[in-house]
Amino acid sequence: MKAAYEHVAFGESCSVRVYNRRLPHIPFERHYHPEYELTLTMNSQGRRYIGDSVAFYGDDDLVLVPPDLPHTWSSNQSINASQPQVAVVIWFGGSWARHLADLCPEFSSLHSLLRRAACGLAFHEGAGALMRAQLDRLLSENARERLTAVLDVLVWLSDFPAEPLASPSAFDARAGATSRYVPDQLDRVLSLIDTQFAHPLKLPTLAKAAGMSERTLTRRFTQHLGLSVGEYITRVRIGHACRRLTDTEMPVSVIAARSGFPNLANFNRQFKATKHMTPITYRQQFFGKQDNTSPSLNERPPSLDVAQAAVAQRRRASNNT
Repeated sequence: MKAAYEHVAFGESCSVRVYNRRLPHIPFERHYHPEYELTLTMNSQGRRYIGDSVAFYGDDDLVLVPPDLPHTWSSNQSINASQPQVAVVIWFGGSWARHLADLCPEFSSLHSLLRRAACGLAFHEGAGALMRAQLDRLLSENARERLTAVLDVLVWLSDFPAEPLASPSAFDARAGATSRYVPDQLDRVLSLIDTQFAHPLKLPTLAKAAGMSERTLTRRFTQHLGLSVGEYITRVRIGHACRRLTDTEMPVSVIAARSGFPNLANFNRQFKATKHMTPITYRQQFFGKQDNTSPSLNERPPSLDVAQAAVAQRRRASNNT
């Protein structure tokens, strides 16, 4: 199932948007948008889909999603059945955050956070409680107080331990390029892999493109990406396969061949080693999940500012009667 585009409206008077979502269950609504999204999920347990990452989540789950990466959560089970499930969502623009980090040394650590979040981050235990402690400020009626709370949370998270989620090719590689610093020589190799992943890729060819020896290229890959050249190529190929599994109805054998795996058995083996499930099982996680009883993405509840305007309007109407 293809991801839907979501338009996030900030309002003229806000640099960030905070959204407090409370509902009996979290429907499967796979979507994407050009903003960063920080989501804290409370009293909820289910599955989290970030790019090509599919994982179980529990209470106080805190995730940072980069721009244009398809994502959703899905849960039919509250931890406390008598209370609603809650998702507190913060949206902010990448250019705004980088500009702020450039102008104010106090926020320079935001550069590190955005680089780390190039493929999504699931923060380790304790981060959710840290953000939950700021909910009064984050959900304040005062826009300035919300903004300062968001900045505090983002700075705290800049060096908080977290687990990367999606593979490098889970979304358009160029969309995440500005979030990832690598030397120009290595970037040429990554671009070559991103465009030629479906064809055989040999270490000597990649080393020649980088103007390095094979040994130096291997060392640089491990240093900057934490993966060997072969491991990175496999992740890119699996990532492209995941996109085709979720966005098309192509046969698995065709997807394997177009993702750089001419041998179907090898594709199935590599896919299962990476995703801990077969390609068919992975595809089933996404198809048939849409909840037709839930509102569409364009019908989400209004933002805090719109809600406050409605409250003010009701008060004025009440005073006039």
